Amino acid sequence: MDLLIALNVEWGIALGMFGAAIGAAVAAIAAGLGISRIASAAVESVARQPEAAGDIRGVTIITSAFIEGVCLFAVVICLLVGFIGLPGLIKELADKVGS
Repeated sequence: MDLLIALNVEWGIALGMFGAAIGAAVAAIAAGLGISRIASAAVESVARQPEAAGDIRGVTIITSAFIEGVCLFAVVICLLVGFIGLPGLIKELADKVGS
């Protein structure tokens, strides 16, 4: 019984870390797609109205920075949950079940 609990704990930790890595990857891919759409819209806007290039560039940079901030926050949360929070929670639950 103890071996089964130990195996479940190890698998739970491994799957939690895998899930955290997948979550961080999805956040990074989504941010990349969002920033690429912003950049393509900005290039089209500058092509239509070259005199507004400075304003468009400023808005593009600010919006891209906001998206990067959200992406970084999501990646940090995924990694914290995967590498710190989830293994501790699984070990704690296994200790309660084992005793």
